[in-house]
Amino acid sequence: MGNGALDGAVIAVAGAGGPAGRATLLRLAEAGATVVGSDNDPERLAEAVDAARYAHGGATVTGDTVDLLDLDSTREWAARTEKEFGRVDGLVHLVGGWRGSETFTKTKLDDWDLLELLLVRTVLHTSLAFHEALQRSDRGRYVLISAAGASKPTAGNAAYAAAKAAAEAWTLAMADYFRKAGGEQGPTSAAAILVVKALVHDAMRADRPNAKFAGFTDVKDLAEAIAGVWDKPAAEVNGTRLWLTEKP
Repeated sequence: MGNGALDGAVIAVAGAGGPAGRATLLRLAEAGATVVGSDNDPERLAEAVDAARYAHGGATVTGDTVDLLDLDSTREWAARTEKEFGRVDGLVHLVGGWRGSETFTKTKLDDWDLLELLLVRTVLHTSLAFHEALQRSDRGRYVLISAAGASKPTAGNAAYAAAKAAAEAWTLAMADYFRKAGGEQGPTSAAAILVVKALVHDAMRADRPNAKFAGFTDVKDLAEAIAGVWDKPAAEVNGTRLWLTEKP
């Protein structure tokens, strides 16, 4: 268990049941944090929580099934977490989803409707629910995982890129809140964006052994980068995009 910036921290992880969530729970627990994961799939969440607990005996890793599309439920999760553990030092937003099309003209607006919920609405809700607790922390961090496509959209990824760009803009507005709240002394909490091309994990490599996955970020490397956000001063990471792939 670590004794660094995350030792004793309380970190909430939204979308904790997927491969990136599993890797993040493991890495944060390893660093000595108390980790509170949420997912809309209770079985998948329980497996991720159990794996992190098993890997790091003595770590406090819990799971909470939360409907992040419901603002009241998300606020209840934030309040419950702070009440139980006394503080909240981070929210890592890993809720994902993807829809694409062959061409721009074949884009289905149904894709936008879905992606707006998964990639934008959940960001709105987690940020609004947790921002006060994060500001009260001496090391509060809101970490959004975004995609390079938000900065350079392609014709077939219009809905996805637009949703990611909206989530980034919202997160940067939260960063401005932290900046202003810090006053002349500078922010004590931060909102930051980690940018990937796409993610890859061991099961994907096993399914496609000949694939190159060029420019993809392994979920373990993503988890390492997430933990690293706490190693830097708030003023250094607040309102920044941290690129884990080549800039387009």
